Amino acid sequence: MMVNSENKQPKPSRKSAVRESLLLLVCGAVVATLLQGFVFPFFWIPSESMENTLREGDGVVVNKLHGAVERGDVVVFKGWNDIDTIKRVIAIGGDTVKCCDAEKRITVNGVPLDEKDYLHPDDFPSKKEFEEVVPEGRLWVMGDHRSASHDSRSHEEQEGEGTIAENDVIGRAVVIWWPFSRMAVLSTPDAFTQTFTKGK
Repeated sequence: MMVNSENKQPKPSRKSAVRESLLLLVCGAVVATLLQGFVFPFFWIPSESMENTLREGDGVVVNKLHGAVERGDVVVFKGWNDIDTIKRVIAIGGDTVKCCDAEKRITVNGVPLDEKDYLHPDDFPSKKEFEEVVPEGRLWVMGDHRSASHDSRSHEEQEGEGTIAENDVIGRAVVIWWPFSRMAVLSTPDAFTQTFTKGK
């Protein structure tokens, strides 16, 4: 029986398969680079001010499409000296943030914060006393290692009385990716799952 050679499908050559694989790899690398550069950039922790949550030399992934900033978020922002900085948001616009109550706890709108989940174990909420009403569109930020952190408390004489503008936030730190032994998701601490009624 004769086979019609016109119905035979040509087999793809090995060169063609390699070319397609390389193209897919290049496209994947380009997409990953764009995502890393414009949506999920990396940030290296420059100091001990966020210990023990983040240690000097840790690498974190920052989500630039984070939406509204919330209390408890760890954010990267354009700092007071125009340097990219990382701190935890303690209070948002309209909040009254104070240190300290009778039990030496920071309060937000009169609600005390139990900071044991993230505050450095050898540290305290704040040596410096303060009470500020955070302007709308601004944030009160502090490091988790309070005695080693230059944060909102250190800049109360500047514009915004130590707060930072929401527009200066680059993104929210979402994952520790380096070193691999410390890889973890940065979730909202229980202290910030309470109801903070403004105006108190």
